[in-house]
Formats: sequence, structure tokens, C-alpha cells
Amino acid sequence: MSNKRYDSIVIGSGPGGEGAAMKLTKSGQRVALVEKHDQVGGGCTHWGTIPSKALRHSIQMLVDYRRNPLFGHTLEQVYLDYPQLLEAADSVIKDQVSTRYRYYARNRVDMYQGSASFIDANTLEITGGNNDRETLQANHIVIATGSSPYRPPDIDFTHPRILDSDTVLALKHTPKSLTIYGAGVIGCEYASIFCNLDVKVNLVNTRDRLLSFLDDEIADALSYHLRHQGVVIRHNEDYERIEPQDNGVVLHCRSGKKFKTDLLLWANGRSGNTAGMGLEENGIDVNHRGQIEVDEHYRTSQPHIYGVGDVVGPPGLASASYDQGRFVGTYIADGESDWSLIKEVPNGIYTNPEISSIGRSERELTEQRVPYEVGHAMFKSIARAQITGHTVGMLKILFHRESLEILGIHCFGETAAEIIHIGQAIMAQKGDANSLSYFAEHTFNYPTMAEAYRVAALNGLNRLF
Repeated sequence: MSNKRYDSIVIGSGPGGEGAAMKLTKSGQRVALVEKHDQVGGGCTHWGTIPSKALRHSIQMLVDYRRNPLFGHTLEQVYLDYPQLLEAADSVIKDQVSTRYRYYARNRVDMYQGSASFIDANTLEITGGNNDRETLQANHIVIATGSSPYRPPDIDFTHPRILDSDTVLALKHTPKSLTIYGAGVIGCEYASIFCNLDVKVNLVNTRDRLLSFLDDEIADALSYHLRHQGVVIRHNEDYERIEPQDNGVVLHCRSGKKFKTDLLLWANGRSGNTAGMGLEENGIDVNHRGQIEVDEHYRTSQPHIYGVGDVVGPPGLASASYDQGRFVGTYIADGESDWSLIKEVPNGIYTNPEISSIGRSERELTEQRVPYEVGHAMFKSIARAQITGHTVGMLKILFHRESLEILGIHCFGETAAEIIHIGQAIMAQKGDANSLSYFAEHTFNYPTMAEAYRVAALNGLNRLF
């Protein structure tokens, strides 16, 4: 058993771990990266962001093909099943893994495959994988082990008809019907994927509306379009038990409702990947969901040990996790960090249509008694949307009535997660530079989706009196 010393050790090679490791090694530190899986990339690459978004892209191409009148005479010849779509996602995953191996090799980050557990607050034992049992020591340790689907103990996840967001990626057939329990981001995204494969989908929500953190108008639009695509949405339901049968699975709700479908996809919550690491035995606080408690600098209760990414809880975004990793890497390397994480983190929800937003919603501004106005651009009137056929959606800008400061941007429609970044760049400016006037007074290429900002800005200015 070897014993090696490093300046810093990073546990987990997802976005948070990658951000920390790259910043630390580029700051001159000797860095080790420990990954439990047999390939780098973490849950983001193998079970989360990359495969689900690759699936969604393939589904969108199929929808566009079916909708295009140029190909109407060939529609009966086109049939794609779920496993075929997964194969397309596999090629993206392989490319991502290969790219990341090159990053680590080029930047001289030592890689260890296996499970890490704490012997003491500065020492890790690495077991399993392709390495002999080894101990690694470091002055600083960054925990970026991610999260996994929450699995209630009363549900038999070994049954082939009961899936979660990990095991659904190994599904070998296209079901005729599916119940999704949990209508958060993951549940809504998979509802979009399966309903466009002509699967009958029940989306069972434990709350009174979809994605309540969104602006109400955007959440209502998502609900409408999911229903328009054939999804049956049930709000305010809690499961009582799940009954797998030979010919299906039955979700029994406390309300008395029952949903019987071919499969059930459990999409209700996630837990931090901290089990078996010896965290609590070494003075690191972990909550009931397995998430590590950290301060504003992402330090745990042991100040030389940090937690970043999904393992510390919300927002659960790959983009935010990477920034957290870089923040911690800077803090460790320099002893302080003279830059802070961007306060306004955009979200991207890859439903059909896509959703993205940044800043405050109308509900929040009303509660805070901020005098605001709204500028809309409906995609059906944007030339580029008419050309591509993606006319469903809108861009919505919330701005201060007096100063014209942009307070929130909400986008619903194809490429929303790309469109949002134009507004993000202006919102990040200081003082008068953050103004609705920018969009009204500057020229946008025509025809583009970016032109929606000019249309929305003029619409908003016309509302002032």
C-alpha cells in the first residue's frame, strides 16, 4: 500500500471537481483527482446533463422532421425507438470523456480510480478500481462527489418496471405508457422526451404547479404545452405505495387515485453521495439528505475541507458546480478569493419547448414592491422563428419603470438556454450600463432570435407613460 502526499486532493471528476482541479493545478499545486467510476466526467457526463440533453436534442430533430411539410410523404418510413436514441447519446459521452482525460493529462493531474474514505482529516484511503489500496495525504481536500436519485426504502428499485433517472438510461425498449412521479426539472424533461416518442405519460406532481421557482407565466406556458403534447398532469398528489405487477406497475396515491402504466419513473428528489466516506467520523457535518453543510466559502466544519457541486445541495446545476469548483480552487491557492461567484445564475430546463431564466420573477418583484414593467417578444412574430418553424415561445424582460434597470429575463422556446446569455451579459453591467435602452438602441443581425431583445425592449418602453 503506497502513501503519497499532495497539496490538494479533489474527490469526484464532475463539473465541480474539474473546476477545482484545473484551477489548483494551474496555480502550481500538486493535485490528485479521485474518481469512483471507471471513467471521468461524473454524473453530469454519464447519467445526467449530457445523456438527457443529447436525448432531448435527438427527440427535437425527430419532432422537427415530422412537422416539416417537405418530408410529409416519408413520415410513415421513420420510426425511432428509445434505445436508438440512447446510442446517439453514447457518442457524445465518449467524446466528453476523451476530452477530459486530455485535460487532466496535459495539466499533470494524477488520477486515481476507486472509492475514497477518510482515515483522518488529512488522509484518504482509496479502495477498489484499478489501483492497489493506497493512502493519499493533502493539506486541502475538495469533495465533489455529486448526487444520486433519492430512493425511498419502501420502493423496490430492483424491479424492472421501476426506474429512476439513472436506470432509465439503460432501458432497452420504448414503453407504451409511463408514469413519472415528481414534476421537478428532471420529471418535466423526461415527460417531454417520452411523450414525443408517442408514449402515454402521466406526470404526477407533489405540488400545486409545475416548477414553482419559475415566473408564473413561463410555468403556465410549460404546463399548457406539455398537455398539448399529450402529457396528463396531476397536481397535489403524494404516493402511498407503488405496486409492481407482471403486466405493469400501479402508483397508489393518498388521494385514492391509481395510475397503472408499463413503467414508473421515480423523479422525486436527490441525495448527496457521501455514504461510506467517513465524513461524520471526521467532524464533517452532513444533513439528512446526505448533503454536506458548507459556509459561504464552501468550507465544511473542517476549514481545510471543502464541498462543491450537487453534494452540497441547490442549485444543482452543472454550470454553477463548475464555478463553485473554480472559486474554491482560487480560495485554496491564494488564501483568499478576490472574485465572487456570479450572483445571478441562469437556469436551463431542456423541456420541449426549452426554458431559461435569470433574475427575479414578477411574483418576487410584486412581493418586494419594486415598480417594474414588462416587455414581451412573441416568437411567432420573429422572422428567424418563422424560418425555422420554432414559433412557440416568447422572450420576457422585466425592468424598473424609472431607471430601466433590467431585473429579470425569462425565455420560453427553442434555444432559450442560448438566448438568455445575451440578456445576462447586460444585466451583469454596472450602473446605467444595465439598461433596457441597450436593446432598444443597438442593432441586431436580421433575421436572428437575438432580435427578440429589440422587439421586447420596444414593447416594454411603449408601456411606459
